[in-house]
Amino acid sequence: MSSFKNSIVLSALAGAVSVMAHGHVVSFTDGSQEFSGYDVTKMAYMNPAPEVYGWSETATDNGFVAPSAYTDADIICHRGAKNAALTAKVAAGDKLTVFWDTWPQSHVGPIIDYLAPCGDDCSTVDKSSLEFFKIQEAGLNSGKWPTDELIANNNSWAVTVPTSLKPGKYVWRHEIIALHSAGQEDGAQNYPQCLNIEVTGSGSEEPAGVKGTALYTPKDAGILVSVYNNLSKYQIPGPALPAAFGGSGSGSGSGSGSSPP
Repeated sequence: MSSFKNSIVLSALAGAVSVMAHGHVVSFTDGSQEFSGYDVTKMAYMNPAPEVYGWSETATDNGFVAPSAYTDADIICHRGAKNAALTAKVAAGDKLTVFWDTWPQSHVGPIIDYLAPCGDDCSTVDKSSLEFFKIQEAGLNSGKWPTDELIANNNSWAVTVPTSLKPGKYVWRHEIIALHSAGQEDGAQNYPQCLNIEVTGSGSEEPAGVKGTALYTPKDAGILVSVYNNLSKYQIPGPALPAAFGGSGSGSGSGSGSSPP
């Protein structure tokens, strides 16, 4: 087989592997208890599906939401998302560890975590009414992406619930944005995952939020960007991380990423 044909075959195989390698959240833990997420590649075919803490979705191909759909409901909690039945009780200040089933090395990008108050019941709230604020964000840092760290930690990511957060029930929106094709319009790939939590504590902070369909635009600096050619700075997209949670409180996200105090 010629080298040209070889390259075509290898490229096609790599593309097929890449599609199959996209990931989703399977669970999270507070250090003492594990809470099941919605394992879409299994639970979508169960009837009835088990009650879990992660919102259901229809991306059985482990696919993504494209920038052209940023004003559609699918960007809120992924494609065809429906409320999770269960809510995990956690404490302000807890470190929550999210476990993905897998993540491809090539799909570099930021990892962003949001919360949205859901009133009395996250299992019935209208997702279009949710208003999200950031609690943590991570971007390019000294040439390394948070997705590199996630893979190195067995496809897990740590998120700290802000100690000053007002107690209540929240929809937690955990998201990876893959940027390997983001140098062209509509090339970024969003993988939002939603989970229900109830936060206990004595904090009072509840920052203003943004509707899920208004978090990003297709031409945001952190969405339409080439990650190649020695990119040294990267602007994390979305609303600013609130000052109360370790951010500047203004403008877009930083390049290095932040964790709440």
